[in-house]
Amino acid sequence: MANSSEISGFYKLAVPDRVRAVREFAGLTEEEEALLQKPGALAFDVANRMVENVIGVMPVPMGVAMNFLINGKDVIVPMAIEEPSVIAAASNAAKMTRARGGFRATTTDPVMIGQIQVVGVRDPNRARFEILAQKAELLNHANAQDPVLVSLGGGARDLEVRIIETFQGRMVIVELLVDCRDAMGANAVNTMAEAVAPLIEKISGGRVYLRIISNLAVRRLARAKAIFPKEELGGEEVVDGVVNAYAFAVADPFRCATHNKGIMNGVTAVVLATGNDTRAIEAGAHAYAARSGHYTSLTTWEKDSHGDLVGTLEMPMAVGIVGGATASNPIAKVAVKILGIKTARELAEVIVSVGLAQNLAALRALAAEGIQRGHMGLHARNVAISVGAKGELIDRISAQMVAEKKVRVDRAKELLEEFTKA
Repeated sequence: MANSSEISGFYKLAVPDRVRAVREFAGLTEEEEALLQKPGALAFDVANRMVENVIGVMPVPMGVAMNFLINGKDVIVPMAIEEPSVIAAASNAAKMTRARGGFRATTTDPVMIGQIQVVGVRDPNRARFEILAQKAELLNHANAQDPVLVSLGGGARDLEVRIIETFQGRMVIVELLVDCRDAMGANAVNTMAEAVAPLIEKISGGRVYLRIISNLAVRRLARAKAIFPKEELGGEEVVDGVVNAYAFAVADPFRCATHNKGIMNGVTAVVLATGNDTRAIEAGAHAYAARSGHYTSLTTWEKDSHGDLVGTLEMPMAVGIVGGATASNPIAKVAVKILGIKTARELAEVIVSVGLAQNLAALRALAAEGIQRGHMGLHARNVAISVGAKGELIDRISAQMVAEKKVRVDRAKELLEEFTKA
């Protein structure tokens, strides 16, 4: 099989055939292929060591988004999500970009911020200067906590000090800037912040309370850009519709919340599939969208001189490929292998590209087709399943509800009873 993520009719294949195609693309072993089709892939004893008070495992469907061409490389993207139409929409949007070279993505260095909160400082400005004067000693002490990270080229790179006003008075906030390499970095950053806290207390004369990583990772950004030809979108009128929808989101936070949620449909699905921290990514994304004091769009959309649509996405992307659930969850390991990535920065570039594709798909549906058209067809299947339909009855009931435009549980029950008696 050609090493391309554009596989004609992939969605029509039976599940075993899809898995086999992905296996050939990603070079999975027979064991990894079997793992993907195993309902209880996360063993109970592993789950019991991952979190507290374990009573079971909550399965989430994992599919693959096709057609992605990112920085000239074909990528099949694992996505774990319960919402219908998301994976299909991302795949369709990705296909539209291929004629224009796909997605171009970049990342900054994987630098995270560790915050040390100092209170009760009598003269904060003096304390700030004295902490900065001893920056080298503080950085050396921080790096002594993680010699492995330092040996890999990471570690504490810099230290900054801010003075903020709060209703509890002025506080001195010391921020460690830590290059986390291929880890998300929470453990390393928190350990370093804990280690330097006593030294900061001694220098400042204040008392340290919080010592913790910030999930607003403004030093660890991912960016993606793509051109969507007007012919692929359905004409220049659709391009104008998408730009108008984007303008609405920029101006109105009520619309923007749903606009950015559409981005996160794609982003979070890949983050979850690869065993990364979905809550950290969500928190960072929405905080970044509000960093100006006005909650606004994470994406930008504009029409170029040819009438084509140009989209960009920039957002914090604190993800890793070592440590955490990425290392302990066997499905997450397989997902990373399917992606064919070797660094956390590559993973971030994939994720931000999927987020951009997902946003385009949602905006195009709203501007041209109506969001219900594609979404409701898939949602109807879930409704049919929820009332007990099995096999071909799922398709019959969902098709009937969509045709009637009555995708409801009560109607699904009526149809199940009607078709069962027939």
